[in-house]
Amino acid sequence: MGAKSEALAKQFEAKSRDALATLEKLSDADWKKVTEAEKWPVGVTAHHLAGALEPVSSMVRAIAAGQSPGDFSLEMLDAMNARHAKDFASCTRAETIELHRKGSATAAATIRRLSDEELAKSGTLFKGVPPMTAEQVIVAGLLAHTDEHFGSIRKTVGP
Repeated sequence: MGAKSEALAKQFEAKSRDALATLEKLSDADWKKVTEAEKWPVGVTAHHLAGALEPVSSMVRAIAAGQSPGDFSLEMLDAMNARHAKDFASCTRAETIELHRKGSATAAATIRRLSDEELAKSGTLFKGVPPMTAEQVIVAGLLAHTDEHFGSIRKTVGP
């Protein structure tokens, strides 16, 4: 573990705690409101992020190990996200909170284990997209992804 990975892990944990606090405050009516950005119910949006934490952590580990995660396109990601929105349209707050807690623990542990050298390794994450470093995947796939979706949820449900 390096100082950079510890700082990234702490940053992620703070965002994760804030997201969890938001989840715990949502009413049943809030859970069903549709977000403007995603056009999904709040609950589906929260479940989407919670369910992405472990797969993104796997991508980070692969890039850090010098591997490219595979033959995956942004179109495939979009289709997978659309399918998730349908498959989890009835997800509960309790299951989403548990998924968020589990994924957050995995993500933070993954980040903490990385050396500065591993953070700097790069690989192709998506076909047609320039290679990304493990650090860039953390920033985009964990930090910014959390900001994006929980920003949307907060905008939808209000203060």
